[in-house]
Amino acid sequence: DVQLQAFGGGLVQAGGSLTLSCVASGFTFDDYSIGWFRQAPGKEREGVSCRSADGSTYVGDSVKGRFTISRDNAKKMIHLQMNRLNPEDTAVYSCAAGSGLGPYLESRYYDVWGQGTQVTVSS
Repeated sequence: DVQLQAFGGGLVQAGGSLTLSCVASGFTFDDYSIGWFRQAPGKEREGVSCRSADGSTYVGDSVKGRFTISRDNAKKMIHLQMNRLNPEDTAVYSCAAGSGLGPYLESRYYDVWGQGTQVTVSS
């Protein structure tokens, strides 16, 4: 089965850090671009960051300079290091896989979605 599983969410104080991870199975990981998205209650899903299959990095404006994406093809994993978190970062974070060319920060590009992990930032 084609699967993505995100984990690592939790409760953190404002200004803190958290690292999310996503592990893939059932497809050729190297051939896919992997993105992170988030959705807060009452808001639209937002593209956070993507590491494309060719190694390029895309980062959403709202997290630029604070979040860093990294990818380990050997382990079929992708990570999202989140620093200087603030309450506006509170959301369910999900990873997704897509093939071909982008738009890499738009959900319509992605074919496979994993279940999300909750991140809550307290003020």
